[in-house]
Amino acid sequence: MNKEGNKGQLWKDVLKMVVFLGIGFFFIYWFLLKLDSEQKAAIWQSFREADYAWVAVAMVCCLLSHFVRALRWQLLFKPMGCKPNLNNTFGSVVIAYMANLAFPRAGEVMRCATLRTSEGIPVEKSLGTVVTERLIDALSFLFIVIIGMLAMFGKAKDWLYDTLSQKYDSLPNMFMIGGVLLLLAVLAFVIYKVFWKRLLHIKLFAKINDMLIGMVDGVKSILHLGKRNTALFLIYSIIIYLLYILGGLIIFQAFDETSPLGMGAAFVLYLFGSVGMTFSQGGIGVYPVLVQLSLDIYGISMEVGTACGWLLWGSQQAIVIVVGAAYLIYFSLLKRKNKN
Repeated sequence: MNKEGNKGQLWKDVLKMVVFLGIGFFFIYWFLLKLDSEQKAAIWQSFREADYAWVAVAMVCCLLSHFVRALRWQLLFKPMGCKPNLNNTFGSVVIAYMANLAFPRAGEVMRCATLRTSEGIPVEKSLGTVVTERLIDALSFLFIVIIGMLAMFGKAKDWLYDTLSQKYDSLPNMFMIGGVLLLLAVLAFVIYKVFWKRLLHIKLFAKINDMLIGMVDGVKSILHLGKRNTALFLIYSIIIYLLYILGGLIIFQAFDETSPLGMGAAFVLYLFGSVGMTFSQGGIGVYPVLVQLSLDIYGISMEVGTACGWLLWGSQQAIVIVVGAAYLIYFSLLKRKNKN
């Protein structure tokens, strides 16, 4: 890529960072604007009364999920004949998360660059494994969302229906919603069969087609790992998402009001929080608000729900920044050593 191309990409990354950070800070401002002095004092009191030993456990749980992700990432190098060191792989994963706090998707490049420094694996090779991993994560999250939608037939469904009914006079029942979804599925299938080849001439649909092909290829590449490694990959994936949900369950124990909540509430919290991570840079501002909304489903006060959301988000980012910075120093020293 020439200098003009690099400069253009840099400005795009800066613009993305400004937009995503702007969204996050807007949500913080908007949320604080709604609070009166008593509510602010109550939130601060919730922070003071929290059991920070559980917050520390949640941080360990976050690190453990990154460690399992590093184990899973190692499997994708086996067909290439590469065996990266687990310490270097784990460090690259943590640095990726830290870099993503600064620039959207910068972590993927940093992840591969640090692995090249420590293991000598070319960036183009490791970048292919990262793309495959991201595709699998996207499919996994879609599957989790579907499970979450099915799980909405409890308190979460009632809360959503009651919240919407306050704004709209009439709402469709579940049979109508199911019928509309089925109709949309049939319509999508007909479009795919009859019009898809014609639509491929349109740039947007061509990109969608390439993305779908990439997802299929990504899944196929997992199957080429061999039975044992494919099974390990699936097990690691399940453990990663269980640890994400467990992090919410652990943070519940930091507050007396949320301590009785179980895995169901932690699962709903994870779904809401994951949406927040996509709307602003690193989830800043949006993640805690959505966590508070998810806890509102279970009758948790706004003050405790807000404190819970900020502690969960803050603990995750703090441990990533601390450990990521330590690994940045480690990789810098390693690079200097290799040069010498």
